[in-house]
Amino acid sequence: MTVLRVGRVPEAFASTGTYFDGTRAIPTPITLCIDEDAHVLIGVSDTGEPLRWPLTDIREVPDQAGGDHMVIQRADDPVQRIYLPDHALAPRLPNRTKRRPVAKRGPLVVWAMAAVASVALIIFVLVPAMANQLARYIPPEGERALGQVTFDQIRSALDQTGLNPVPVCTNPDGIAALAKMEARLQDALPESQPLTVSVLDHEMVNAFALPGNYIVFFRGLIDHAETPEEVASVFAHEIGHVISRDPTRHALRSAGSLGVLGLLFGDFAGGAAVLLLAERLIEAHYSQGAEAEADVFAHTLMIDAQIAPSALALMFERFQELGGDASPFVAHFLSHPALGDRIQAARDATPERFNAVPILTDEEWQAFKTICD
Repeated sequence: MTVLRVGRVPEAFASTGTYFDGTRAIPTPITLCIDEDAHVLIGVSDTGEPLRWPLTDIREVPDQAGGDHMVIQRADDPVQRIYLPDHALAPRLPNRTKRRPVAKRGPLVVWAMAAVASVALIIFVLVPAMANQLARYIPPEGERALGQVTFDQIRSALDQTGLNPVPVCTNPDGIAALAKMEARLQDALPESQPLTVSVLDHEMVNAFALPGNYIVFFRGLIDHAETPEEVASVFAHEIGHVISRDPTRHALRSAGSLGVLGLLFGDFAGGAAVLLLAERLIEAHYSQGAEAEADVFAHTLMIDAQIAPSALALMFERFQELGGDASPFVAHFLSHPALGDRIQAARDATPERFNAVPILTDEEWQAFKTICD
């Protein structure tokens, strides 16, 4: 071992430790002392040149092995480290707990902003574009399988106990009334659509479409509706989304966004992803253009089915009055364009002296209201 010769070696501190030079994973014994005049920690090891670390530049590194040892490094060179058997040196290091200064903060800020911009570009531009393209190539059977899986996930995600999925309403008279409503709308379509329509026994005031021509109503929506035409207007709106394949694009976009976030922040492949995807599909915020197109489609379909489009305006007004109790529904239907414009558009779409034909009898409407009983 090389012997360090200095003019004055104070006895206030002398110790031995283990030195890592940062280039090799080889521990080297080192002898340490302090030059009191220069305020420098001096170390001599078998590697050759003595170390001279200014005391003000030394920082303590947390000891991951248990805390009984002391690990130190230089603030300007965190690669080299010295392991000491005790904390005797600690009182001599005035800046040992001070954070290491960040060099070149400006470039770091620029890189951080660039990273955030890149993630935003991926989530809000590239993922939607890819989802729109991919939706065109998904075969019907694959789309329907996606809808079925998503429907089951949503039922499980909405269960408060975590033991039983939210039940599907099956009252025969109510199902018959729902089938009559669907038939009325199907007859007015240019081409019949193989829809799968369900009502979930849940108090949420909402309805939504899923990939594979699934349309789902919640009991809460039916409870708050006052006429079957109001429910039919929601039905027609969701059929518009189904025909435009908005749910498939939205599901792909949501899954893609969750995948990106999972890569950045951890595993999103488990239950958290299911809950987030279910929530995003239930409270689907389609684009302004998609919502406007679904409204226009509903107006036309309702006229062809001899249902006044003004029922859609009544539906918007009625559920707007519910306020916070119907926030998912409001978020889904009353987002863009402005609510007042959509109400006025539904009223303007109703021809003068329009001869509306009731969609259900009073008895059928009452049966429909008890579909979950």
